[in-house]
Amino acid sequence: MMNKQLLRKYFIMGSQNCSKDPVRILEEALEAGITAFQFREKGIGSLQGKEKVELGKKLREVCKRYQTPFILNDDIELADILEVDGLHVGQDDQPVEKIRKAYPDLMIGLSISNQEELQRSPIHLVDYIGAGPIFPTTTKTDAKKAVGVKWIQTLRNQYPHLPIVGIGGIQIDNANSVMEAGADGVAVISAITEATDIKVSVEKL
Repeated sequence: MMNKQLLRKYFIMGSQNCSKDPVRILEEALEAGITAFQFREKGIGSLQGKEKVELGKKLREVCKRYQTPFILNDDIELADILEVDGLHVGQDDQPVEKIRKAYPDLMIGLSISNQEELQRSPIHLVDYIGAGPIFPTTTKTDAKKAVGVKWIQTLRNQYPHLPIVGIGGIQIDNANSVMEAGADGVAVISAITEATDIKVSVEKL
């Protein structure tokens, strides 16, 4: 069973989310107390190929220094190159069964948005669930319709012990409602990347 505390302040970022150096943003976020980091280099303006790998390596080194889990979003082929601690996938990405077979010791997270997805997901093979999008989000252009905190309550009722992190549109002013609904943590992007003071933002989350 994974340590649920790792999900408490879960930061997701790629260079496309940053207006300044992503390495510096991650350092500030780790210094401020984030508990896990997911490298998600995806979407408009994201790096490709060698540049993506180079950034991934730099961010990986920063996480090592702070002894914080480095999770990779979907890019299974980079898992070995970046020596990741975990992989996070969505419903349309690589199947969890395949990932678990290839990487029996990695932390695996799966995004689940509704009951139908829940029923067809191999819950027994994942370490945690990314539940959402809880609120409308502007960070992901392909995001699904917001499901609200009720979705976390539903998941918690069905799986009392399953580690759950709420994701999607979470900011300082609504993070508390996600925790109160039964999540073990909150996953954020812009609440940190667009913060005027990262330390203050992370503390308030």
